[in-house]
Amino acid sequence: MEELDSAAPPGQKQAIDVPPFGELSDPSELMTGRLLLRRPLEDDAVDALTMLQDPDVVRWNPAPAVIDAETARAWCVRGADWSDGTHATWHAVDRPSHRLVANCSIFAIDREHATAKIGYRVAPWQRRCGIGTEVVMIVTRWAFAELGLARLQLEHAAANVGSCRVASNAGFVLEGILRSASRDGLGMRHDDHVHGRLATDP
Repeated sequence: MEELDSAAPPGQKQAIDVPPFGELSDPSELMTGRLLLRRPLEDDAVDALTMLQDPDVVRWNPAPAVIDAETARAWCVRGADWSDGTHATWHAVDRPSHRLVANCSIFAIDREHATAKIGYRVAPWQRRCGIGTEVVMIVTRWAFAELGLARLQLEHAAANVGSCRVASNAGFVLEGILRSASRDGLGMRHDDHVHGRLATDP
């Protein structure tokens, strides 16, 4: 594991060094100054359930199948299984407390075109302190280095200004708007922002 300095000066992107990895089904760990990123564990279920029941998560990035501790454990187990190569899901935990603070997934992996999408959630007890940006940045760097991707895409409802900020701070360029592209967890339709980041971007 190698570390990322999470205390970069304001306005500057953090320098990230990602260690080598094995097969997609056998991930290692990523570490920053304050976070450990690893595959989900069943022990994360309690915090995962609390995160997924948060009103903002329910609205903007819901997991409707997760309704109790049992389904939360099953959700963690599915996230930990990368064996089919369709996704790579990470849980970020606070290093001192080992508490779950975010999750992040590379999904819709297209090997032929070397593209994928990235999505994330931040636990309500750890928002507004740069966790989302930090997690997206290090997982993005890993995906380019280890999966050989040329492009990652991050989409969010245009009304979700927090996710727009995370995407921009993580180096994802706002490329356009998809009109009435999605329905949120409350059933309301939204335009979506499409952000992209290329492996060749600075």
